[in-house]
Amino acid sequence: MRASRDEISGIGMTSQRTRDRLVQRLRDEGIRDLRILDLIRNTPRHVFVDEALASRAYEDTALPIGYGQTISQPYVVAKMTAALIPEGIPGRVLEVGCGCGYQSAILAQLAKKVFTVEVIEELLVRAKQRFRKLGLRNIRCKLADGNFGWAQHAPYDAIIVTAAPTDIPQALVDQLREGGRLVIPVGEQGMQELLLGIKQDGKLEITRLDLVSFVPLVRGSGR
Repeated sequence: MRASRDEISGIGMTSQRTRDRLVQRLRDEGIRDLRILDLIRNTPRHVFVDEALASRAYEDTALPIGYGQTISQPYVVAKMTAALIPEGIPGRVLEVGCGCGYQSAILAQLAKKVFTVEVIEELLVRAKQRFRKLGLRNIRCKLADGNFGWAQHAPYDAIIVTAAPTDIPQALVDQLREGGRLVIPVGEQGMQELLLGIKQDGKLEITRLDLVSFVPLVRGSGR
């Protein structure tokens, strides 16, 4: 069932001024794409966190979502999303690490189809409930080890990874179309870089975007 307008907007919980303040902070930090800024302003981040943390949902900070995972900082969500779209909106996006579903929801309002993989079943169940609540019908979900991607629906125009492996999984490179973009944090905790890889002649041309801090990419038992 689609959520009510008040429920989505967070009336009584967060003010428009609070969201506008977050967007202004992102502007100050270098996020310029108006499409992304509008999505950050209008997507109800409080829906993706526990009720006890809802009052902090529009702070520019990562927040815990249980199971040792976090909802990413809005600046990082915006930066990663912006890295996918400078040459046009991708039609098919693979997200590795659905988590609470916030990044998926941002992507789903840009791309035609979003395919998202999550290894922690409880998080995926909750994310799917949120997608239904918000009426986001172009997201397909799979419980699986994200290191293997989702080969069934490849090739993807873009791949975004929301947890950090120590190296770029080859399966993700293989599932990216020629000319497609991969945005991924890589490295040990405390030493991670956010990388943009553009696939050329079967290999990635890498650009370093920022220093970041992500939870590790969890390995699971299935594909």
